Amino acid sequence: MAGRIIKAKARADAPARPQKPEASPAPPLAKGIVRLVVVDEGSAGQRLDNFLLREIRGVPKTHVYRVIRGGEVRVNKGRAQADTRLNVGDVVRIPPVRLPEKGGDAEAVPPREFPILFEDEHLLVVDKPAGVAVHGGSGVSFGVIEQLRRARPQAKFLELVHRLDKETSGVLVMAKKRSALTHVQDQFRGRETGKTYAALVWGDWPEKLKVIDQALLKTLDAKGERHVRVVPADHDGAKRSITLVKVAQRLGWATLLDVTIKTGRTHQIRVHLAEAGHAIVGDPKYGDFAKNKELARGPRRFERMFLHAKRLQFTHPASGAEVVCEAGLPQGCVLLIQGNP
Repeated sequence: MAGRIIKAKARADAPARPQKPEASPAPPLAKGIVRLVVVDEGSAGQRLDNFLLREIRGVPKTHVYRVIRGGEVRVNKGRAQADTRLNVGDVVRIPPVRLPEKGGDAEAVPPREFPILFEDEHLLVVDKPAGVAVHGGSGVSFGVIEQLRRARPQAKFLELVHRLDKETSGVLVMAKKRSALTHVQDQFRGRETGKTYAALVWGDWPEKLKVIDQALLKTLDAKGERHVRVVPADHDGAKRSITLVKVAQRLGWATLLDVTIKTGRTHQIRVHLAEAGHAIVGDPKYGDFAKNKELARGPRRFERMFLHAKRLQFTHPASGAEVVCEAGLPQGCVLLIQGNP
C-alpha cells in the first residue's frame, strides 16, 4: 500500500452518521485537592489545554483556559501556556476546580457530526464549516472536537492534529490514535504537508506578487485575544513566515487567490494579505470593516470571512501512502464569486 495516493473529496450528499448515546464523564476532581500528574508516553507531545480537558472532564472549557491564564496550572513548577507541548516525565500541577452542579448554567456540548472527507482507524478528516471553533476556550464553550467526542462516545482517542481559525472553513484533520497524532503533527512541523487555501481579497491583486516572506509576531491583549502583526525579521519573538500566492480568478472588485503556506503561523494568511493592501473579504479582525459591513447588508448578504482550506496533502501515518483531501467551496462563497455584489 506504500506510495499509493488516496484522494478524498467532500460529498454534499454524504449521509450523516447516526448519533450515539452520550458518554459518562470521567470522575471529577475532588474539591480542594491539588493533583500532581506525571506525563506518560501516551500523553507526550500533547498540548497542555487538551491534556487538562481530558484530566478534568466536566469542567467548562472556559474555566480550564482561565486557570491556565491565571498561572494556577504549572508544568515542572513553572507557568505554562495553553499550547505548551508536554514531554514524558513532566509534572503538571492541576489546581482544585469547582464543578457545576446538575441543572446549573454550564452549557452542554451537543453531539454533532461533520461532512467526512476521509476516515479510517487512524485518522478522521472533516470539512469544517465557517463560524465553528475547532475547540473550546477563550469565550467559546465548545468546538468541533468536543462535539465529535460527544457524538462518538465509543472513541477512546480523538485529538486535533492542527487548527483552523473559527472563521475559516475547510479541511480539518483529527487523529484516532496517539501514534497517528504525533506522526502527522511532525509532518506539519517539518513543513512536509501541502496546504492550499482559497481566499477572496478586495481589489486587483498584483500579478507579480507571488511570494510573501515577512516575519510575524503574535501577542495577547488584556482579554487574552490574539493579535498578529508583521515585524522586522530581527525583532524579538519574530517568526519567519512564507506565503505563496497564485491568482485563480479576477472579478474586478475582488480577486480569488490560491494561497499555499510554507509555515503555519497564527493568522498568517490573513495578516500577510492585509499587509499587502488586499485584505480578505469579510475578515473581522484584519479586514476592511466598512466594505465588510456594506457587503453583509447588500443583496448577497455575505457575512463570513472568505478563507477556505481547500486542499491538504500528507503522508498516511501507518501505510505511508500519500493522502490528498479536498473540500469544495461552500455554497455562499460560490454564489458570491458568480456575481457582482
